[in-house]
Amino acid sequence: MDVKTFMKKRIFSGVQPSGNLHIGNYLGAIANWVKLQDEFESIFCVVDMHAITVPQDPETLRKKTIEIAKIYLAAGISAKGGSASGGDPTFPIIFIQSQVPEHTELMWILNTISKMSELEKMTQFKDKTQKGGSEGAAVGLFDYPVLMAADILLYGTEVVPVGEDQKQHVELARDLAKRFNQKFGETFIIPKAFIKEEGMRVMGLDNPEKKMSKSAESAYNRIELLDDEETIRRKIKKAVTDSGSEIVYSDDKPALKNLINIYAAFSNKSPKEIEKMYMGKGYGDFKAELAEVIIGFLTPFQEKYSALSDEEVLEILKDGAEKVRPIAKEKLDEVKTKVGFIV
Repeated sequence: MDVKTFMKKRIFSGVQPSGNLHIGNYLGAIANWVKLQDEFESIFCVVDMHAITVPQDPETLRKKTIEIAKIYLAAGISAKGGSASGGDPTFPIIFIQSQVPEHTELMWILNTISKMSELEKMTQFKDKTQKGGSEGAAVGLFDYPVLMAADILLYGTEVVPVGEDQKQHVELARDLAKRFNQKFGETFIIPKAFIKEEGMRVMGLDNPEKKMSKSAESAYNRIELLDDEETIRRKIKKAVTDSGSEIVYSDDKPALKNLINIYAAFSNKSPKEIEKMYMGKGYGDFKAELAEVIIGFLTPFQEKYSALSDEEVLEILKDGAEKVRPIAKEKLDEVKTKVGFIV
């Protein structure tokens, strides 16, 4: 029987090194990656080339790139470096996108089969250009979904763990893979989005109608993964609530529902259990104890984060790039050959 029958499926995902990661990023993405890493051949990237689609301070970008990798590791992604016997890469792998140039080479080829109308439909481009209009936007901001498609297709990715807001980008990757395969022959695996149903959308503490966001103007929108204890208590205390005083899990109380969802995610209790715990109690007691639940999770996480040196993390990232380069080069060479380039 073919040995590939026993191979695990491969997943790929990444985070931009911009802004400060928050508990919504953790619950919606990173925690899911940690659970999936043993089930799949897992490749996790710090997508720094995506970050520069909007202006970045170079020194801050370098610092944030290392910070994101430390967060991956502190959260429990077990990339340790080294290779398995026979030269095959061991998984999970963490690497920096810009250290593997095959990403942009494949992007250019995919650009030639991408349609302007497809990119104009991308909701994130629309959102980011809503205020100033698209005339002054960088081409990279318009085109980065094609780079994301290249990220995914380069590694034979079968499953892409993403939030609901990124599903549209995975659909573009699927369309481009099918289009290339139809034109040049079977080349790319058609990837599928994997969207975690529960805890998928953590809403802003200041506005339960919008997702918690690292780019939100107010720091009181989110609990950042590296916030200290007093900052967490202050932010939770200021979090908006609904009218009334009962702790009830209901669509009619979106602010409270969001806080209960956060409590449930970090305490492994159900919303109904939390309702019972706070029967007869008010928002003050609930918020105070919610803050302590979050602190109880983030304290050991932050201790693991602080124990990682920049040098150690950079070595893991360098090793990761060396592991994925052969995978990326093999796929890119196949693509180049099929379009008529001399390899």
